Formats: sequence, structure tokens, C-alpha cells
Amino acid sequence: MKNWKKVAAYLARLSLKKKIMITGLLLAILFFWFSIPNPLFTSPTSFVIESRDGELLSAATAEDGQWRFPQNEVAPGKFKTCIVAFEDKRFHHHPGIDVLALGRALRLNVSKGRTVSGGSTLSMQVIRLASPKQRTFWNKLLEALKALRLELTYSKEEILLLYASNAPFGTNVVGLEAASWRYYGRPSHKLSWGEMAALAVLPNAPSLVHPGKNRDKLIRKRNRLLDILEKDGQLSTVEVALAKQEPVPDKPLPLPQLAPHLLSLVRNDFKAGKLQSTRIRTSVNKNLQVAVARILNQHQERLAANLVNNCAALILEVETGQVLSYNGNIYKPEQVELESYVDVIQAPRSPGSTLKPLLYAAMINEGMLLPESLLPDVPTVIAGYQPNNNDLGYDGAVPASKALARSLNVPAVKMLQQYRYERFHDFLRNLGFSTLNKPADFYGLSLILGGGENTLWELSGVYGSMARTLNHFDANGSRYNNNDWRLPSYQLSDAVKPARTETHGRVSAASIFQMFQAMNEVIRPGEDYLWKQFSSSQQIAWKTGTSFGFRDGWAIGITPGYVVAVWAGNTDGEGRPGLTGIDAAAPILFDIYRLLPASRSGWFKAPLAEMVEIEVCKESGFKAGEQCEHREPQLLPRSCLKSQACNFHKLIHLDASGKFQVSSDCESPSKMIHKHWFVLPPVMEYYFKTKNYSYKPLPSFRPDCQVEQPEAMEFIYPKNNAIIYVPYEIDGNRGQLILSAAHRKTNGLIYWHLDGRFLGTTREIHQLAVSPAPGKHLVTIVDEAGNRIHQYFTILDKENI
Repeated sequence: MKNWKKVAAYLARLSLKKKIMITGLLLAILFFWFSIPNPLFTSPTSFVIESRDGELLSAATAEDGQWRFPQNEVAPGKFKTCIVAFEDKRFHHHPGIDVLALGRALRLNVSKGRTVSGGSTLSMQVIRLASPKQRTFWNKLLEALKALRLELTYSKEEILLLYASNAPFGTNVVGLEAASWRYYGRPSHKLSWGEMAALAVLPNAPSLVHPGKNRDKLIRKRNRLLDILEKDGQLSTVEVALAKQEPVPDKPLPLPQLAPHLLSLVRNDFKAGKLQSTRIRTSVNKNLQVAVARILNQHQERLAANLVNNCAALILEVETGQVLSYNGNIYKPEQVELESYVDVIQAPRSPGSTLKPLLYAAMINEGMLLPESLLPDVPTVIAGYQPNNNDLGYDGAVPASKALARSLNVPAVKMLQQYRYERFHDFLRNLGFSTLNKPADFYGLSLILGGGENTLWELSGVYGSMARTLNHFDANGSRYNNNDWRLPSYQLSDAVKPARTETHGRVSAASIFQMFQAMNEVIRPGEDYLWKQFSSSQQIAWKTGTSFGFRDGWAIGITPGYVVAVWAGNTDGEGRPGLTGIDAAAPILFDIYRLLPASRSGWFKAPLAEMVEIEVCKESGFKAGEQCEHREPQLLPRSCLKSQACNFHKLIHLDASGKFQVSSDCESPSKMIHKHWFVLPPVMEYYFKTKNYSYKPLPSFRPDCQVEQPEAMEFIYPKNNAIIYVPYEIDGNRGQLILSAAHRKTNGLIYWHLDGRFLGTTREIHQLAVSPAPGKHLVTIVDEAGNRIHQYFTILDKENI
């Protein structure tokens, strides 16, 4: 404090002239120090993506239309040698200004009567590149001062790097790296001495001399530089002679476009502030990227016969979640009508049935389902919504795992009805599906059949997270790491932060394991189950999906090591007959898996810490109840202990012959045979017994035993309180409604009544065509034994629709 007071007192005693001089000096120092901006260069740079090995995959011009690659970490040694020898011999010895070079330039210019030499150092040229101005004496003087300032902040190596990254190389090419790719088609560190010398002389007069223009003059300048390098002892006579024989390029070359859709994603992420640089070292394996593109092109030619123009594929490494191959579409920019520029991996599309495995896992996780539990597969109408299986047939009842493997729609809708679509919507959002951004009621039960929209990116991310969770379960001490759930990443540098393990995960490992087991049983296209006969075959959990109207074909495959997701269709949304996941996308999926090595572990390891042995009813697949006679122990998720017991068995009483049911009204209890019988509801039984010949229907009651059996019959269509619109035919008349029912007795007789009016009878096949008027109706059926059931339905008028 005392020193400052002494300084202030000293300044106060100075004359006005000296004060002005000191102030001017301070201002000059400030001007000198802040004369160059930080950063020095702010021009936009090209978007550049590299493979995991540093090889160029794709690049695009900067926003100003220039090929200007982001700055490298270091300038190539050959270029530093060439540019110093050609432009600034004393670069490593002067402070930014070369007085000798300036004197020589002045003497030469005076003798010639015109400007033939500038005498600028590389530091001065960097200043000129950063802020181009008209070349006058005063601007030259200002460049010299700024060059001095530049040398105070930047090292010689950094100045050379600034020059190499921002020097013009002709046409719209800026910077050494961009010039190396545009003129020689490879990175600068792989250039020969002759090639590097040709590039090093370009910034000297890029508008006058560049490949394709004044090539002879370019060759002479290159050779002059090579002679200088020989004179300086940098190259031998033989090396110079060989370098002079190398041709110079004729014209700029196109840059590689091996991952154009990933490049578009990088560009979008940069503009959204998700990336800090326009140069990204990706996790993509270049050889795999090229191989997958070849497979897509081959299959696109096959699909084009059906006017299906586009397909896409994504490969993830399960352990890291990193992208190994990103082919967002075929890439044929010359065929504009194909719209191959569209990145389908990021495009929300209807996923078809690819969400069915997630519902399967969710219900097992909640104890609402066992893997082999029988699900109803019968004609179904829910609030006017009528799902159908792809083959338009019904199995009556089908084990849950088989329903998933066969991708049956009706059992899936029945499962979602039980689980509730509101709950499933929340479940999917929690897993990471951001595209389901509308309320659950908007999707309803159609959510399980592709009523929403998903992306290949998020779908593969969710399945990859599940595989990662299962892989890490034992290593985490039978606990869960929430960081295992994440979106895919294309950056090689992305590191996952460690997190505390937890006792519960979003989905239990045991439920995930059961889901993958069921997906592993899906029949492969053209192979049936023959793949199991070959030891070299990979086990793959996979699922296909087909959107409504045959607009999208999906296939997703998961192994312990890799996730492969495939889409096929038209980017404009045009549907095509036969465009299904199994025919269009699945063949691509398995061709890609043939490129990938089999996982060392072979298959997912069962998470035994979360599994218990449960007795299961062999007939129904449910947890065995008291009346289940045929049981088998199965290792199942602990959550299955909460599931309901089998209710498909009932105790029946037979006569001594064992052929008829009896009751105490017609038979002495001492003469009865008591037996537990596997019984399905009539409609399920009606379809089930046609495909399961071992199924034994309930025996009939002995003729002398009259017992009411309302459960002997069931309506197939319409369901109770159904609201139905019967369309009009071409002739203008209203069409007919087909009433349908099922009876346990194969040749049973049913009497039909509508609104109290007798319609007729049916035997064996119980279907009847009627033409009811608009309004509410009561349909009643009665069988030979007097069993009676009825229900209401409403026919809509055309004007009320």
C-alpha cells in the first residue's frame, strides 16, 4: 500500500508532457497485447467423422462451403520441413519478423520496380490468414507487430499447426488435412515427399496454381522445393529424383462417404450443443461398416422387385453400448427417387410386434405370468377393437412363450388387457422410449401391435441395456447398476460413470433371461429348427415386426455380445404386399450376424440368485394347483411365486365305466370314480382340440342324469354388449351378421333365438347368418339338455357412425 502511494506521489510531480508520454506508452502496450483475438481463427469447420482406428468415414463442407478440417493436434513432420524450407528458412530463429528477409524483399522489389517478394514470415502469414486485409505498407507493418505478439503466446509448433490448418490450398480447400484428402484421397501423414512438396507450395499462390490449373507451373515449384530439400540435406539425390517422377493430381477427389447418415447425426448433435467439436472419433468399425453396407445393397436389390427401396441396420456392442456399424439407409444419392439420404435409424416408425417381448418380460417381472402359461387365442373384440393373428386362425390356447415365438397378436392383446395399457405405456417410457410422447389412451391396446412409434436407435438401446443388465448381474453380486440402462453411443471417448449398485432393477434379470429364452425359439426364416443341429450356429434372441399396411419390416437380434437392429421399407411410408419383418428384415439380420464373432460365453447365463424351483402344471403351464395331477418342477423367476394357481382343472364324477359323468341324483357316491380333469372354456376348447389331439373333452352326462351345465356353451361372436356396424353390400342392402357359438359336445344341437323369435338350429358348426335391424338385440341359445345362455348386442345405423 505504501509503494502505491509513493508511485502516485511520483506521478503527481511529473509534468503534463511526461504524463501524456507514459499514458501513450501504456496504451501502446495494451494495444500490442490485445492486438490478436483469442481464439485466432473462428471460421466454421467441416464435419468429419473417423472410425475407431482413426480412419476417415465421412466428411462434409463447413457452413461457408469450404473444405476446412478441424485442427489436428500436431502438424505432420514432412509438411513442417517443406513449408519452412520453402516459405521461412529462419522460422525457428526469428521472433516473428525476419529482418534479413524483409531487406532482401525491399531490395528486390526496388530493383524490379514492382512487388515480387513480400518477405513475410510464417508468423506474419498466420496473422494475415486470421484477418485478411488489403496488402499495403501500413497493413504489412501491422502484421509484423501482430506476428511479434503471436510469438509471445504461441510456440513455434503451434504456429506451424495454425498455418497448416488454415492455409488456402486452392478452390474451396483450406488446411493441409482437407487438401490431402481432396487431392490425394488419404490423410496427410501418409503422403510421400513428392506429394507433400506439391501441397506445401500451393498456399503461396492458391488462386493461380492448384491441381487442374497451371499444372506445369505447379510441377516446377514443387521440383524447386525438392531441390531446396536436397541442398539442405533433408533428402538424398535418389529420393529427390523419385519424388520428381510422381505425378500431381488432375482435380479434387470426392471424400469417403462410408457413414453419411451418421455424419448427419453428428451435424445435428453439434448444432444442438451436444458436441464440442466437428471432428468426432467414433466407435464404428470401418470394415464392418463397409460389409454391412454391402449386405444392405444386396438385399435392397432383392426387395426392389417388390418396389421396396430402403433398408437400414445398426450394430451395437452390448458391453459398452457403442455403435459398431451405423447404416441409416442404403446410400445411392444419384437415384434421388430412392430418398436414400433419410436416416431411418433416427426416424420414428411403427415397430409392429417388436415390443411384445417387453410385455412378456414385464408380466413375468410382476408375477402375472409364467413362461408356459396358457393364453387364450380366440376371436376377440374389446371395445370395438378386434385384433387378428397374421394367419387369421386361432389356437384356442397357447403357451405364452410359444405365443411370443410365433408372434400371435390375439394372445398379446389379451396380455396387455390384463397388464393394462396405461401401465405398459409407463413401463416403456421408463425403459427409455421417448417417442411415445402421447397419453396412453391415444394408443390403447394397439400399442402392443405397433400402434405407437419407435426408432431403431432407442429399440436397440433398450434391448442392449437388458442384455448388459443380465451380463453384469452375477459380476455385480446379484445387484443392478442403473448405468447399464442407456442409449447407444457413437463416440469412442464416451465413458460410463460408475454408479452404486441397487437391489432392484427396472426389470429383473430373471425376467430378462426368460424373455431371451423365448426369443431364442423364434423360427428362423427358411431354417425351421435346423440351425440347432449345427454346433457353429449362434444362439440369437430375435424378434420381427410388421407395421399396419405393410409399411415397415423390423428385425431385432440380441446375443451376449451384440445387438443388431434392421429395418426395411419405403421412407415415404408406402406399403407393399409381402413387406413383412420375417421376409424383408430377418434375412438381413442373419446375414449380418454371420459377420460377427460368436460370444465367448455362448449364451446368457441364468441369474440363479433370482430364480427358484416352482411346481408347474404340465397341462396349463400355471403354478400347480391342488387339483393338478401332472406336475413338473421348473426353475423360474422368484416373482412367479406370486402368480395365480392353475384353475383349468376341476373335480368330476364318473360312473363305473368311466365314460359318463354322473351326479348324486343318479348314482351312488360309492360307485363313482372321482377324477381331476383338465378343462378349457368352451370357446378355447373349440379351437384348441382341433390342433391338440391329445386333449380330452369332458365326458357327457349319462342320459339318466339331468344336470344344468351353462358352462357347456359359450358365445364366440358377438360378445356381450358389443356394438356392431354391419356394412352395406354393393347392391345397397345391409349385409348379414354371423352369430357364432361353441359347445363342448362335438355333435351337440343348439337352438337359436333373436329377441324371443326362433331362428333355427345348428349342429357341430354353430354359425348362423342374421340381418338384425339397427338397435339393441337379445340373442339366446339353448341346447338339447336345456342349458341356456344369452347376451345383448347393438347394431349401429349408418347415420350414427
